[in-house]
Amino acid sequence: MSFMSPGSVVWFEIGTADPQAVQNFYGRVLGWSFEVDPDSSVDGRTYTRITAPGAPWPMGAIQQGDTAGEVINLSMLSKNVEADVDKLAALGADIVFPATAVGDVTVFARLKDPRGNTFSLFSRGSSEDLAERAQATEEHMEASAYRPQPGSMAWFEIGTTDPQTTIDFYTKAFGWRFEKDETAGGKPYFNVFTGGEWPAGGLWDHSSSTDGGDYMMPSILVTDVPATAAAATGAGARLEHGPASNPDGLVFARLCDPHGNRFGLFSMPIHNA
Repeated sequence: MSFMSPGSVVWFEIGTADPQAVQNFYGRVLGWSFEVDPDSSVDGRTYTRITAPGAPWPMGAIQQGDTAGEVINLSMLSKNVEADVDKLAALGADIVFPATAVGDVTVFARLKDPRGNTFSLFSRGSSEDLAERAQATEEHMEASAYRPQPGSMAWFEIGTTDPQTTIDFYTKAFGWRFEKDETAGGKPYFNVFTGGEWPAGGLWDHSSSTDGGDYMMPSILVTDVPATAAAATGAGARLEHGPASNPDGLVFARLCDPHGNRFGLFSMPIHNA
């Protein structure tokens, strides 16, 4: 299975009533750039693509005004959004926004998992141009052994106070596999495999801790977690956890942006030759 297989986390969205404030914060802290997508901007609400510094394609978007309050959510690729919504509802998910077509661009839906975490489903567009662009993107990634650059979403994390319910739901929903991370320094942390050879995210079991709860967030690769966390708090974010490190040298932190949306930062271990 490839990076773009159904069930893979390949996008994230920030729902907000104030897209400019979101751009100001993340542009300043992470260097993201933004471009309004006219095909997906409907009913007077902008849909603004997010691109990391130096990245050849967007990784997410800011969606204006169709949500109750502020929300950040991960988005999973689906072959059939309508069928998947029915399946996930039967597994205990709540439907926040039903399967809806946006022209020939996509079909999308927004749901909450049994622990209350918001996530989205979307399908590739039906137009020939969109299908060709999606195929070209996937082929480029595989052929070039693409490595995420600083500022990119390169991981996701689920925090849960009920790991069994969470693991059962996502295993049945998308076929994800969970494997204990032995490099996490004793933390109850599991790597999440969404269909590829390597893990794409992690699950942190907070059932025996007061330092966390139930959440689902994108995690952004940076070169210096403490410096980036300091820049984020200076711009109005709140530090929830860290900066901390694993025994192998991976550094991480968890924050909430000025609107209350949770996101992670991490840097990779430095291996000397």
